[in-house]
Amino acid sequence: MNQKQRMLAGLPYKAWQDGLDRERDACQAKVYSLNTLPPAERQRIPELVNALFGRTGKNVWVEPPLHCDYGWNIEVGENFYANYGLTVLDVGKVTVGDNVMFGPNVSLYAAGHPVHPASRDSGYEWGAPITIGNDVWLGGNVVVLPGVTIGDGAVIGAGSVVTRDIPAYCIAAGNPCRVLRPITDDDRKYYCKDRVFDVQDY
Repeated sequence: MNQKQRMLAGLPYKAWQDGLDRERDACQAKVYSLNTLPPAERQRIPELVNALFGRTGKNVWVEPPLHCDYGWNIEVGENFYANYGLTVLDVGKVTVGDNVMFGPNVSLYAAGHPVHPASRDSGYEWGAPITIGNDVWLGGNVVVLPGVTIGDGAVIGAGSVVTRDIPAYCIAAGNPCRVLRPITDDDRKYYCKDRVFDVQDY
């Protein structure tokens, strides 16, 4: 196995060998094009994101700046929106479902280093996949750690650090992130906490 194959298998690998450094350089060129886009050319954002990510659905929008390692190891579904400052360490595969929204400064860390200093000093790293289901909302400054799955319909409160799997259709928050309560049909009539919608087209 070369180092890229080891990385994709979730095994310890060295990030500067077997062309991985060149792949990151190529990604950074694409990221630079997105992040320095003149305001008058913002309509090109979907085109640039499509060229960067491994797979996208329709209606994809990422507010610059965006930062990622490889780009091709990120897949997002239909109607994906990310606010300013998205960071994705896509050493492990990052898969995002349909109708997902990210607040500002969301960070998905599908990468890690050994805990022991001697092991860490060896230069070996590792990655584990992150999977985010359909209809998920991650609030601003949410951090998702390697190996985490977030279920369909979940809402993760702003500032949370998600260290373990979160089930579907719940509100979760905190550091470490924990489930606060389920999302039920009763929540449909509210647009914020106890504030009831005064419109019908939602």
